[in-house]
Amino acid sequence: MTTFRNAHRTTWAIIAGGFVLVAIGAITVRNLGGENSAVAQQPNAAQAAAPAIKTVAVVNREPITRDELGREAARRFGETVLESVINKRLIADECQKRNIQITQTEIDAEVEHTAKKFGLSVEKWFLLLKDERNVTPAQYRNDIVWPTMALRRLAASRLEVTQEELNEAWETQFGPKVKCRMISVTDRALAEELRAKAAANPEAFADMAKDFSEDPNSAAARGLIPPISKNMGTPEVEDLVFALKEGEVSQVLFTAGQYLIFRCESHLPPTQVDEKKQPEIAQRMVEAIREHKLRSSAGDVYEELQKNAKIENFLEDPTGQPASNVIATLNGQPIMLHDLEEECITRHGVEVLDGEINRRVLQQALKSHNLEVTEQDLNDEISRAADSYGFLKQDGSPDFEAWLEEVTQEQNITVEVYVRDAVWPTVALKKLVAEKVQVTEEDVQKGFEANYGERVQVLAIVLDNQRRAQEVWDMARKNPSEQFFGELARQYSIEPVSKNNDGQVPPIRRNGGQPKLEEEAFRLQPGELSSIINVGRQSLILKALGRTKPTITDINVVRDELIKDIHEKKIRLEMAKAFDQLREEAQIDNFLANTTQMGKKLEAAARQQPTR
Repeated sequence: MTTFRNAHRTTWAIIAGGFVLVAIGAITVRNLGGENSAVAQQPNAAQAAAPAIKTVAVVNREPITRDELGREAARRFGETVLESVINKRLIADECQKRNIQITQTEIDAEVEHTAKKFGLSVEKWFLLLKDERNVTPAQYRNDIVWPTMALRRLAASRLEVTQEELNEAWETQFGPKVKCRMISVTDRALAEELRAKAAANPEAFADMAKDFSEDPNSAAARGLIPPISKNMGTPEVEDLVFALKEGEVSQVLFTAGQYLIFRCESHLPPTQVDEKKQPEIAQRMVEAIREHKLRSSAGDVYEELQKNAKIENFLEDPTGQPASNVIATLNGQPIMLHDLEEECITRHGVEVLDGEINRRVLQQALKSHNLEVTEQDLNDEISRAADSYGFLKQDGSPDFEAWLEEVTQEQNITVEVYVRDAVWPTVALKKLVAEKVQVTEEDVQKGFEANYGERVQVLAIVLDNQRRAQEVWDMARKNPSEQFFGELARQYSIEPVSKNNDGQVPPIRRNGGQPKLEEEAFRLQPGELSSIINVGRQSLILKALGRTKPTITDINVVRDELIKDIHEKKIRLEMAKAFDQLREEAQIDNFLANTTQMGKKLEAAARQQPTR
């Protein structure tokens, strides 16, 4: 069961980026729905017969029906799914008018072509889509490939690539480039001040970028940005940097709401391309330009279609709804509520059903303990969340309404869904574990040390290789200066914070969750070098700078606040344990995901049955 809203803290972790699925972009064709047909004229899944299976899951012998799942899926995703269904019907109708047909063979060829661009087989491409974006092969063919191909056909006359466009693309990729450092700020006076200092001392530009630039990515790299080419879309920047001499600092340039200063590191000559490879590269460029044009052309085509269409969306405005089961009309043709619910199940049924199974498990647990969740319980939990995240009125009381507005807008959901998916499960689990949670005096003491106790200020080097760690540690021992340690951190540390800040990292506190690291850090005297500390797969080397002085020394001043915070954290841990136990013990048959679990109790009983 996932937590609705997580508090994020800055750590010394390397965060890896996820796979990005590139789709057609410009128009709202996202999650386009419908049955995949051999021709573009028949993409609408609403015409398909309803599935015969009416029970989608059984939880401890209690069924969850398809109708229930449809309502819950539409409650969460109905608006976006309906929008995309309308989008796809618009495209399909226009294709039918123009007698544009897209065969299954053409769709298969497009899928194979896309997979090859990523160096993958079709099977591995589908597996990647499923793992990274939870997109099934059918959804990918129906909802991404078909609309893309249809729009490409509709916008074909707008996708021609001129020789001038190809020349510009070639120059961008293979032409001369300028390697630069950049400082970006939003205050003009500061920009002019920094520019004057940089012009007087160009060698200090990198340090100034690290300390003052408001662009975090380049600041972390001491101002260094990817080389700038021509025709990248910002001619004023290109003109400025290409006119600089090596080592020269530019004037302040205002663009896109920010003040930029550049320092030219070097001019890079054009890249020489093998003549034999040029035709293939040029063809790839033509395809890329067409794809780029498709994004804007597809938007233009869709806007024209939408402008000429008569659309009534009763989900947004139910006042004119002609009948309870008609959810929208497109040029007079109805879209039925049942069909929308089925489309929501097709796209989001598995994830919604998992949430409904979780809810059913909790409902059953509450019933077995003679507990219930009241409206007041829900309101109290929302107020607690508002207080926890600092949404307070002038008198210090929780601002209930402001919190609801913030959390629902941030997550793009309704209050009803927020309460049902986040607040209700939280309250239910708290009721189930409330009697198990106690805050001891030892808990309070440890919490006080963690939050208000002294901390060790250190420089750190993080490495992922034990042999390299031994070499770096030996170099640090031979030259004990802080400056040299910082140089080692910049050269060898694999962790961005320590690497880009000469080894400086947040002070280490007690009871922070890394006992081995904390023990070594608090053992050190100022100036002392630590041993090599192995934490997981990483090796750390610390150099102690000193200790912070606590601002609060009397635990009684913050006792109530600590107890409240510790109780909330402990109850969260118990909630997670309780839920995991309930899920493990439940007998669950999920017919949508085609999975089943007997439950631990039944499994144990089955093992004890004598075999014949």
